[in-house]
Amino acid sequence: MTKKLRARDLGLPFPGVTGANNGITDVPGVLVGYKTLVKPNPDSPVQTGVTAILPRGYSKTPQPVWAGSYALNGNGEMTGTHWIQDGGYFCGPLMITNTHGVGITHHATVKWMVNHYKEAWASNHLWAMPVVAETYDGVLNDINAMHVTEQDAVDAIENAGGGAIAEGNVGGGTGMIAYGFKGGTGTSSRVVNVGDDSYTVAALVQANHGIRPWFNVLGVPVGKYMPDEMMPEEKEMGSIIVILATDAPMLPHQLKRMAKRAAIGIGRNGSPGGNNSGDIFLAFSTANAQDLPQLSGNYASMTCVNDELFDDFYMAAVQSVEESVINAMVAAEDVLTFKPAGYNCKAIDTSELVRHVDQFFSV
Repeated sequence: MTKKLRARDLGLPFPGVTGANNGITDVPGVLVGYKTLVKPNPDSPVQTGVTAILPRGYSKTPQPVWAGSYALNGNGEMTGTHWIQDGGYFCGPLMITNTHGVGITHHATVKWMVNHYKEAWASNHLWAMPVVAETYDGVLNDINAMHVTEQDAVDAIENAGGGAIAEGNVGGGTGMIAYGFKGGTGTSSRVVNVGDDSYTVAALVQANHGIRPWFNVLGVPVGKYMPDEMMPEEKEMGSIIVILATDAPMLPHQLKRMAKRAAIGIGRNGSPGGNNSGDIFLAFSTANAQDLPQLSGNYASMTCVNDELFDDFYMAAVQSVEESVINAMVAAEDVLTFKPAGYNCKAIDTSELVRHVDQFFSV
C-alpha cells in the first residue's frame, strides 16, 4: 500500500510540535483498530465500518479511564456519557461507527469486555457500559441495511495497534462527508511540556460535518473558491465525533474542559456546529491508573496538573483537532453516492487546496 500524504506533507503550515506519528497513538498505551466494510453494490452499497480506540491497550486488568465529555450540538449519540458526567470515567474500548450501528457495536463491545476481563467479571458484580459514538453515512452507504455486524465490531477491537494509523476512508469514517468533500477518520497530536515533564495531547476525529461555504484551512476561506460540484447543500446534515487523549494527569472536571476545546478546533475549520449536526466530544487521560472503584478500598488519590498550566493543553487540543479534520480529508478517496444516487463524492483536490492557501500566505 502506498503511504498517503498528510496535511503537513503538502506543506500546509499547521502550528505546534507533534509526536512521532502525529496521531492519537502517540499517547503511550493507546491503540487504534479498524474494520472497514466496502462493497460497491448499486442496490445496497456498503461504505461503512467501525473504529476502536483502546486507551489501555489489551491489559487484562479492567481500570477506569478518567474522562470528560461535551456536546456542542447534541443531534447524535455517544453512549456512556451520563456516567462519565457523574462518575468521571469509563472502562474498556471506545468505539465509533455509523448511526444505525450503535446498538450492535455496543452489544459486541460488552461481550468482548466480559470475555477479555473474564476473571474480574466472573468474580464480581461489575457492569460493562462502553462508549460508542456515531455519525450518519446514509448518503454513501445503505445505512438502513444495517451492514455492521457484531463480528465487525470485535474485529475492529482485535485489529488495534500502535504507531502510524490509516486515515480517510477507514473504520467508522469510511462513508463520511466533510464540507462537501469526502471526509472520514483523521488524527493529529501535540507535545506539551510542564517543567521537566513532557506530555502528549492528541485527537482522533470522525469528520462528517460542515458545508462547503464554511470551509476554512488555516484561516483561509478555501470553501468559497472550491465550489461544491456534487450536490450543494443549503444546510448541514452531518456530524463530527472528536476523541481527545492525553497521558497528562487530569481530573474528570479538567478533562471536560479539555473536551470543550474541541469545539474551537472544529470552529477553526469553519463549522459553527449546525442544528442537524451531532458535534460530540470526549477527552480522556491514561494517567492515574488504578483499580475500578468497586474493587478498591475506602480511599483513592489522584495527581493532576495545576489548572494554571492548562492554556498550553487547551491550545494543543485545538490545534490537534483542527489538523485531524484536514488529515481526514486529505487522505480520503472518491466514493459514489447512494442517496441521492448518481453523484461522485470527491476527495479534496490537494493541489488546489495548497494553491489557495499559498495565495493568502504570500500576500
